Amino acid sequence: MYFGMRKIFLVSMVLVAFAFSLFFFGTDAVSQQKRKPVSLVIATATTGGTYYPIGVGMASLWSIKLAAKENIQVSAITSAGSGENINMMEGKEVDLSILQGLFGKMAWNGTGTYKDKPYKDLRTISMLWPNVEHFVIVKDKVRAGNAADIKGLRFSIGRAGSGTERSGLTIMEGLGMKREDVKGEYLDYFGSATAMKDRRIDGANLCAGPPVAAVTDIFASPGIEAVILEFTDQQLNAVNDKTDYPGFRYIIPANTYPGQKKEVRTIAQPNFLGVRGDLDKEVVFLLTKVLFENPEYMKAVHKMGTFIKLESALSGLPAPLHPGAYRYYKERGLTIPKNLVPPEGI
Repeated sequence: MYFGMRKIFLVSMVLVAFAFSLFFFGTDAVSQQKRKPVSLVIATATTGGTYYPIGVGMASLWSIKLAAKENIQVSAITSAGSGENINMMEGKEVDLSILQGLFGKMAWNGTGTYKDKPYKDLRTISMLWPNVEHFVIVKDKVRAGNAADIKGLRFSIGRAGSGTERSGLTIMEGLGMKREDVKGEYLDYFGSATAMKDRRIDGANLCAGPPVAAVTDIFASPGIEAVILEFTDQQLNAVNDKTDYPGFRYIIPANTYPGQKKEVRTIAQPNFLGVRGDLDKEVVFLLTKVLFENPEYMKAVHKMGTFIKLESALSGLPAPLHPGAYRYYKERGLTIPKNLVPPEGI
């Protein structure tokens, strides 16, 4: 009898403790205990640009901070870039991806590549860093010194299906050029660098956050002189007015690359962190929180990590926030523009 009463007492105490945790800590404390292992994948791009190291850095940061305590792990994969990343998100092959503003804008609005096929499950977490256009050509092919100089050249537009290719073609459209106006090659970043050094091509489209490893490789190589073409104000306005490209002025400081003695007036668009809308709100909240509360980690990963900061997190985002990210920003006191409020509610 004694042991039976004792058993009932112990069970009662467990139930009281359970109710106590619900009352004081809410369901989050209990759900955290019950959370099944969460394994996420973030898609980046080719290894020669900025997407890959930033993606690997974020995946590592999230796993370090969340694996033991929250049972959340994240891994990064390479890809052809923004176009493939959106396709993989739609197919639920990946959970997050780094995307160009251009691709995000087209996908959400159902324009350009996604004409009449909008991707309305796309959600955003944060602007990450500016995607800077590097139209690099060999010096002896320079005429005016601006982006129009690529016309007629053997020019690598970017790996087929990549964000580099799409942004390059979109910029060319804004400048009044067609794909056929260059002798197009479709190489990745280091493939383009090698082809330029071998003089198999005259130039390449290498858009990424500076310093771009492939551009550094070209400028540091003996036996080749290269330049980064500028964009005039008129060209920037034409690209913005005639296409979906969300461009703004960007100055590449002198000495960013070996032998680059003068600043370069080019253009850029935002890169942002995209996420599938069906991901758990609490998980995305934690991802957002960890990203912004460990700034030194991402700064150490890549120079572009310095742009990942709360004050610019919402800049240029082309699709609504994920509810988990929305919650974090509201708790931090940010004013959320109407176009970024999650349509499914919060």
